[in-house]
Amino acid sequence: MPRVVHFEIPADQPERAVAFYQKVFGWQCTRWEGPMPYWLVVTGTEGPGIDGGLMPRQTPGQGTTNVVDVADIDQAVAAIVREGGTITAPKMAIPGVGQVAYAVDTEGNAFGVIQAEARGG
Repeated sequence: MPRVVHFEIPADQPERAVAFYQKVFGWQCTRWEGPMPYWLVVTGTEGPGIDGGLMPRQTPGQGTTNVVDVADIDQAVAAIVREGGTITAPKMAIPGVGQVAYAVDTEGNAFGVIQAEARGG
């Protein structure tokens, strides 16, 4: 069953937001070395919970986005559209991570879907 595996927090001033979450919750925020400004957020190592990311706000009013792990992103995107959702950012590759797309559900809530890159093993 697909589960929420990541969150993304948009910020007008990412460095200020990083400092806030580090001081309030003790979260570890590390600047990602990828092609866009993005901080990886580790919320802890004990008990239930997920980690996430923090990035510059893309649009006014943009809120926190939950990202759901899916086995097949193309099937997930088709199901979202079939059931009345809207794709707001089409499937794109994130090198070393996988394929991601963003959508809005029938109630106006934004979310993402990710098909993780296959890991050798």
